Amino acid sequence: MNTKEPLAAIVGPTATGKSAIALQVAARLGAEIISVDSAQVYRGMDIGTAKLPPEERVGPDGRPIPHHLIDIVDPDEPFSVADYQELARQTITAIIRRGHLPLLVGGTGLYYQAVVDPYCFTPEGGDPRVRQELEELAARFGNTYLHEQLKRVDPEAARRIHPHDRRRLVRALEVYKTTGQPISAALAWRRQQESPYHLAAVALTMPRPLLYRRIEARVEAMIAAGLIDEVSRLLSRYDYRLPALQALGYKEIGSYLRQEMELEEAVALLKRNTRRLAKRQLTWFRRDRRLRWWEVDPDKSEEISAGIADYISRTIDINVE
Repeated sequence: MNTKEPLAAIVGPTATGKSAIALQVAARLGAEIISVDSAQVYRGMDIGTAKLPPEERVGPDGRPIPHHLIDIVDPDEPFSVADYQELARQTITAIIRRGHLPLLVGGTGLYYQAVVDPYCFTPEGGDPRVRQELEELAARFGNTYLHEQLKRVDPEAARRIHPHDRRRLVRALEVYKTTGQPISAALAWRRQQESPYHLAAVALTMPRPLLYRRIEARVEAMIAAGLIDEVSRLLSRYDYRLPALQALGYKEIGSYLRQEMELEEAVALLKRNTRRLAKRQLTWFRRDRRLRWWEVDPDKSEEISAGIADYISRTIDINVE
């Protein structure tokens, strides 16, 4: 008998239809959804993160499906993967105590892995003086300077960390400078350890030409839905250099609003960057051999959802409603 807490997951690249399929799966399994999205945690960032509005967080029968870890901090509040891990694990336990199944849904690979694997966020390799020096270098020479430094000492970490993610760049270099060891080695060790959960996880994919068409259509829909106004409202309240406002969609449209480029250029850049994100997400999740991959046909979502629900129920031995 497995004594670990049961946990299900639906992950994969952007625009594969995770949210819609997850609603159907959650309705079948009596599950509650936990968002695995590093941008959906922020209040006011709705259109650009493809956040489901509350009225659409329902199953096929119209019954509400509880969603968690959405709209939990403001864009100017610090929020780390360690914060996410702590909140997600607390939420998982609370959902199980209510007699429901926790279902992780999203595409932020590091957030997902921090929950399902024994990542331990501790102060090892921490030195405030080194951190301050790195912050000053970033302020003087830019984040890309730190990224180039990281490439030299820890190429694996450099591949995983976006060149503009200053917080993670500083952390990776701080660990290397204070311990002499690359942070990627520690993360690799953690990934080899056993998950604390009885996990049933699937990843969605689809043929690349279809995925790219869906990405382009999604960006156009976001613009039509008012993404420019949403970004404008945020920039009237917050510094555009905040990590939250460097998220996909907000950075590109922010550049347009600051008159750094034309709208057509900003939209084309957003489409390109979203395609690149999807490729990075596929690369990240393909490393996880526990994932059961499902190719999505948008015309067969009900059939796919039934198959995924059946797989999850058999894997962790629960009854399908």
